[in-house]
Amino acid sequence: MWRMFKKRRGRLTAEIHPDEILIDSSNLPDFDRDQFEGRLEKPLSSRSFVFAGGAVVLIFLLLLGRAGTLQVLRGDAYAERARNNQLSEETIFADRGIIADRKGVFLAYNERSVQDFAARVYAPMQGLAHVVGYVRLPAKDSSDVYFRSVFEGVDGVEHAFNTELGGVNGIKLTETDVLGKVVSESVVEPPIPGKKITLSIDAAVTQGLYNAIAERAHSSNFQGGAAVIMDIQTGELLALTSYPEFSQNAVTGGDAAVLKEINADKRQPFLDRAVDGLYAPGSIVKPIVAAAALTEGVIDEYKQILSTGALTVPNPYDPKKPTIFRDWRVNGWTDARRAIAVSSDIYFYQVGGGFGDQKGLGIEKLGNYYRMFGFGTDAGLAGFSSKGGNVPSQAWKAKTFPSDPVWRVGNTYHTAIGQYGMQVTPLQAARTAAVFANGGTLLTPTLIASTTPSGTKLPLSAHVLNVSREGMRMSVSEGVAQSVKFDFVHIAAKTGTAQVGVHNEFMNSWLIGFFPYEHPRYAFAVVLERGPAGTLMGAPSAMNTFFLWLKANAPEYLE
Repeated sequence: MWRMFKKRRGRLTAEIHPDEILIDSSNLPDFDRDQFEGRLEKPLSSRSFVFAGGAVVLIFLLLLGRAGTLQVLRGDAYAERARNNQLSEETIFADRGIIADRKGVFLAYNERSVQDFAARVYAPMQGLAHVVGYVRLPAKDSSDVYFRSVFEGVDGVEHAFNTELGGVNGIKLTETDVLGKVVSESVVEPPIPGKKITLSIDAAVTQGLYNAIAERAHSSNFQGGAAVIMDIQTGELLALTSYPEFSQNAVTGGDAAVLKEINADKRQPFLDRAVDGLYAPGSIVKPIVAAAALTEGVIDEYKQILSTGALTVPNPYDPKKPTIFRDWRVNGWTDARRAIAVSSDIYFYQVGGGFGDQKGLGIEKLGNYYRMFGFGTDAGLAGFSSKGGNVPSQAWKAKTFPSDPVWRVGNTYHTAIGQYGMQVTPLQAARTAAVFANGGTLLTPTLIASTTPSGTKLPLSAHVLNVSREGMRMSVSEGVAQSVKFDFVHIAAKTGTAQVGVHNEFMNSWLIGFFPYEHPRYAFAVVLERGPAGTLMGAPSAMNTFFLWLKANAPEYLE
């Protein structure tokens, strides 16, 4: 091949042969288009290199920042999350134990729900809220993690036997892959359900008693009330109820509207009046004072004391201004039995504090006997707080009234009829009634069925106790407790009325006793709280309603 060069317009050009320009169309299929063969190439501009380089730098910075966030700022959290994504531990909630009454009626039980745990449900009955109680449910925080992984008993039996009812939660391990897909599951520790607890309570009887109290409280404008029925041989509680009460299901479920209403109620629905309500007992203490006076030889059972309606005590400092202690009515001549039956204040003023030739017990001995019968101390109901109350003494007065610390005979008089700072609970009062019914044993109360009896034998003769028993029976047959006089069951009882309020404008109404009189099985105590002074229809009226209900619905308890 030869080439010729020539100068054209100042440039050297080479002669190009036709075979170097024209390409045979038969060669076209031989080009690899994916390798850009057969295409004209154009060099990239410098702007393209700058743009590409900037994009690379930006991506690098973003990746660097993300890596810093993951590893430095939130490294621990994501590391933990990564571990949890691989193997997580999950709680398997144990079913809470069932609470049943003595006849097998479920009072608290479980229902399957959409939650991780079974819902706690309470029987739709009245009068049981305080004795059964309620629970606080397991709860999660904002991260969906359980900060409370157990049921917590808050009140009543739910609280008292929380450990037995609670059981033990189980554990389940779940393995997941990086995408959160469950790979495997295994139960490492199966849950252990809580134990079933059978109470000595009869739910139907408790509801009947509650309704009788609620009806009378509403009709006579009492603020509240409570009642106890106790087996006089075992200490088992057949009924334990407090009015007003609350909805267990609403409180457990956290119903805000219901909780607001309960907390705003001045009657204090959350107060368990049966075990924690403190009340001046009034005349229900008189069988104790009679037993104490007979035991100490202060008086014999036949000696009579005259009640003219008032006891006048001379004032040694000003004879013109004697102190007058009034009876609630003129009761005439009364011996020990009749004094209990008609509830003569003057009789017990004299045997308690003395008057003229009649010597009295004095405040120290009086206090000792009150405490012997269980007043002023915890009643001993396991798991319940049971307030101790108060028995007045010289030391108590000096501490409570430092401006007037001297103990006077009038203080003893008022203590002898259950006033002047005396405070007791309905549960304590029921124990006292049981002492007279069972022949002298102060029982430890229990809510568990078939419990081995526990109690203390008091140093009192059967004869002394029988005098008080007969006085309580006379109170029903011909005295002040005739509201519970029936043909179908014979009851022994003692009423009590205590003035309360700054100006004695309110009253507490009591009735304690036992039945059947001939062969006692159960002791009881009921109080209606803070009704208008002078109210005639109180605790005895409520128990009249209850015993009629008992005859119609559960006569086996009257036999």
